[in-house]
Amino acid sequence: MNLIHVIILAIIEGITEFLPVSSTGHMIIASSVMGIAADPFVKLFTIAIQLGAILSVVILYWKRFLQSVNFYLKLFIAFIPAAVFGVLFSKKIDALLESVYVVGITLFVGGIILLFVDKWFNKPVVKEEKDISNLTALKIGFFQCLAMIPGTSRSAATIVGGMTQKLSRTAAAEFSFFLAVPTMFAATAKKLYDFHKEGHIFTGEEIKLLAIGNVIAFIVAMLAIKTFITFLERKGFKIFGWYRIVVGAIIIGLMLSGHQLQNI
Repeated sequence: MNLIHVIILAIIEGITEFLPVSSTGHMIIASSVMGIAADPFVKLFTIAIQLGAILSVVILYWKRFLQSVNFYLKLFIAFIPAAVFGVLFSKKIDALLESVYVVGITLFVGGIILLFVDKWFNKPVVKEEKDISNLTALKIGFFQCLAMIPGTSRSAATIVGGMTQKLSRTAAAEFSFFLAVPTMFAATAKKLYDFHKEGHIFTGEEIKLLAIGNVIAFIVAMLAIKTFITFLERKGFKIFGWYRIVVGAIIIGLMLSGHQLQNI
């Protein structure tokens, strides 16, 4: 992995982290196309770089993070399912991170679902985060576990999960953003721990690449969040559904026709 690879992946991460299209899936695809080897550092990078994008949420919504203890309680409750599943299935998740084919399937299937969610859940009752109950937060947390399958999209899973619980699109999207903070912080911490436990040591170059990637992802994500919220309020999910279907179909078609898209 070189600096050009890092810049491209960081821009992709910043743009896609909060869109229901799977940032990890897009980074896996991009890594494969660029021929980046799936070594331990690259696997760490695809997780750790998301922390930079997630920190943009704290900056943009800093007042929400100072409003009440109950806010943090709901985030903690929603975070629990992913924490448990992440510990139990970490090795299987790592294996899936190498599969472009899995990304293609989940992008395609998730795209079909997004075509219909606006019609399925068009009578929201909860329009602000403060009205989300602890039980609702827990249910959304279970939906987040679906995002452990690359290509599903953590954003899509939690937003749709919120809408099933009668949250408005905006309320569901914002709660998804907030939930990303503890989730991705924990995922990055665990990845760093595993990296160290396996005996790997960061080189000076790797530290520089991680730092640059996170800074770029942070800046790009700052620009992407507000744009996404505005678009979502006006247009809904259908365009993201079609995008996922097209990209997923292309990937599946290439794989079935014998093209090698797996990470080297």
